[in-house]
Amino acid sequence: MPKANSSAHTKWLCKYHIVFTPKYRRKIIYNQYKKDLAEIIHDLCAYKGVEIIEGHLMSDHVHMLVSIPPKISVSSFMGYLKGKSSLMMFDRHANLKYKFGNRHFWAEGYYVSTVGLNDATIKKYIRDQERADILKDKMSVKEYEDPFRAKPQKDPEMEQ
Repeated sequence: MPKANSSAHTKWLCKYHIVFTPKYRRKIIYNQYKKDLAEIIHDLCAYKGVEIIEGHLMSDHVHMLVSIPPKISVSSFMGYLKGKSSLMMFDRHANLKYKFGNRHFWAEGYYVSTVGLNDATIKKYIRDQERADILKDKMSVKEYEDPFRAKPQKDPEMEQ
């Protein structure tokens, strides 16, 4: 049985799988912003008492398995997380305002599902998602022939 958290008069075990994306699903998270974004998300979660059980910053979305205290609704936490992280990213990287006008770093909305006592499955999914995306990217890379390079001559003896 997983350990339940407690506050003054409550024992609780509230875990959520959350996915959210940057505006227009821009693939910017892996660039120079990944380290800052991870630090900001960790700081904001710690401030609200939200435990990040598992989390990955993918190239165009964020996966998190979090434990949110019952006194905070998921929607208010996500509004806080996306709003504050957006402002903090624009403060740290002033050049982003030209890419994301009006300080809109994140797309509207998010995906959330509750996680029961079997959170190991969700943890494994989040970990494997990154590996699967990397493998998919490697397999989708096409090698093109240079049209200006001479084609190799065929050996007539090898054709028979």
